[in-house]
This record gives sequence, C-alpha cells and structure tokens, in this order.
Amino acid sequence: MSEDTLTAPVEEHRFPCDNCGADFRFDPPSGQLLCDHCGNTNTIEGVGPWGQTGIREIDFDAAIANRLPEQEMEETRVSHCPNCAAQVEFDPGVHAAECPFCATPVVADTGRNRHIKPKGLLPFALDEDNARSAMKDWLGGLWFAPNGLQEYARKGRKMTGIYVPYWTFDADTKSSYRGERGTVYYVNRRVTRNGKTQTVRVAKVRWRPASGRVARFFDDVLVLASRSLPKRYTDRLGPWDLSAMEPYHPEFLAGFRAEAYAVDLKEGFVEARAYMDRVIHRDVKFDIGGDRQRVHNVDTHVSDVTFKHILLPVWLAAYKYRGKSYRFVVNGRTGAVQGERPWSGWKIAFAVVLGLIVAAGVGYVVAMNQ
Repeated sequence: MSEDTLTAPVEEHRFPCDNCGADFRFDPPSGQLLCDHCGNTNTIEGVGPWGQTGIREIDFDAAIANRLPEQEMEETRVSHCPNCAAQVEFDPGVHAAECPFCATPVVADTGRNRHIKPKGLLPFALDEDNARSAMKDWLGGLWFAPNGLQEYARKGRKMTGIYVPYWTFDADTKSSYRGERGTVYYVNRRVTRNGKTQTVRVAKVRWRPASGRVARFFDDVLVLASRSLPKRYTDRLGPWDLSAMEPYHPEFLAGFRAEAYAVDLKEGFVEARAYMDRVIHRDVKFDIGGDRQRVHNVDTHVSDVTFKHILLPVWLAAYKYRGKSYRFVVNGRTGAVQGERPWSGWKIAFAVVLGLIVAAGVGYVVAMNQ
C-alpha cells in the first residue's frame, strides 16, 4: 500500500466544550484545553511526564516499501498556497483565508491529503501575546527598517500559530576509512631578504598511511519537512528540546493550524544522511589524529534506520511592503525570532548623508587645529 492508495480516516481537529458546545482551544500557559466562550477547561487525556519514552519509532525500510499499517496514516483537508507552496490544514468550516506563511489569499481545496501520521510534537509554550512581544523586541532592534514595519509591530496584528512538520531519523553506522596522518616538523633554511642572509624555520608535513574504523549511533537527526519557510530561518530557531516532546494528540492542535509535510520521507533521509556523513567525516579525522589529516575514502554501513514524523510549534507573522511579502517566525517554545526584513531607502540615504556631514565636520576641526 502507498500513501496515495491508503484509505485512512479524515482527522478533524475540532473539540466542542462539554459545557456550552463552543470550540475548545489548546491554551499554552496552562497546557489544557480552554473554552474562550464560557471559561471551561479540560485536560488532555493520555499526556504525562514521561516525555519521549512514549513515542515509538517507525521502521524506515517498511515505510519506503509501502508496508506501513493503516493506523500509521491519516487524511486531512489541506490547501496549497499558490505563492509559497505551503500545504496548510484547514478547519472543516473554513473556505478562504490568508496563507500564514506569506499573507497570500488562499481558497481551501476540497481534496484530501493522505500522509504518515505525526508520532509526536512539542506543544506551544508561548501564547500569542508573548510571541508578539518577542517579535516587537526583535523588530525594534532592526536598523534602517521602514516606519511601516514599526507601525505593524505596534498595531498588534494577529499572528498565526502553526505546527511545522519535521522528520527525525535514528541510525546505527559503522564506517571503515583510508587516509593519511600528517605530522608537522620544522627545518632551518637560509634565505636572503633585502640583501641580508637569515635563517628561518619552515614547516613541513610528514605523511603516513592511516586506516581504521569508527562507529556512531545517530539519535533524532532533525530534518525540516516544509518548503514554505526559508531553511536558514528555521535552522536558527533551534535548538529544540526534543526530550520534552509529547506523543501526538490532536487536542494539542485545537486552535492552531498544522502544515502537511512537503518533503517526503525518502528526500528527508537524503538530507539526514548528508548530515551523518559530515559528522562521520569529523569522527574519521579525529580517529586519524596527528597534526593534519587526509581522508581518501570512507565506506559507511547504515543499519536499523527508524524515523518519526513530528510537529514543532512556530508563531508566524507576514508583512507586505511594496508588493513583497516578508515573514517573521517565533519559536513557540523559547521565543527566539528570525525573519526577513525590508530596508528603508530614505533612512539609509539619510544615514549616509549624516555620516558624510559628521566626517566633514571632524575633518574641518582637525584642519583648523593644525
């Protein structure tokens, strides 16, 4: 069975209040479901202090061979943004909205997206007010930002809480290598400089063949499974405390959106394997030792590969300036902020002119004192 042919139940992340019938939402400060209409709260069943120990890994080879059991799959209603290609889940009653990643108007699709179900997530710890405060502090520190951007921050525009998809990979690796170990030594050499003969020390390297084996177990190699956010920003939102991850419960998504993964499992493992190879290369150089190292060949055997599809919390804000979208992302756990920013041309020009005036003034004072 494949991801395209499996028939899994459609997940609708709506949880009515047992007191008034309005929708619950997940409240980050309390870690409970909260009804904004009547104030009723409810705990999320099955959530405990055990953290990641309750999250089961999935066999990678079985997934690639389309042998996952049906309960590992789910079907959700998603919409594809025509501007940034985000695949965002929509609530059943929503038919049109703005893309949370780039502020482009989006009409909800009627189709379904069938994919591997998340196994775990980090719940939001910051509510919208705290995320907005973190973003205001970050925006306030930007030099040469347009006034409209500062005004945007002061107006308290709504931010969107969204769970961003990631893959994690575990793997056992054993590598054999061939290379050379270099030992630095020095020789004295007579040279003539400016008509004078001098003795200088010259560094040389003595190379000897080296070979051996290294082994490493990789745990939770994290790979972004979204294409809608620049990777250079999401990478800087970390580190993520994956030890605090909870087993997946759809109640955590109440009041938030979730993006479906756009990077499939096989492509995600290619990126994870590239990371593993870089780490193994460093291990090999350390094992060779000496002052310098040359690595000619590394043969790595990878076994016992497992994975998880997980969701990590991010607050998003999108700002349009002169027809272009700029995005800001806030780590929903720590408040770390990253984002794109426009530059104010007149502020830069003013700063340049002011700098020239100051420089001219300083030059004039120096000249008058000579």
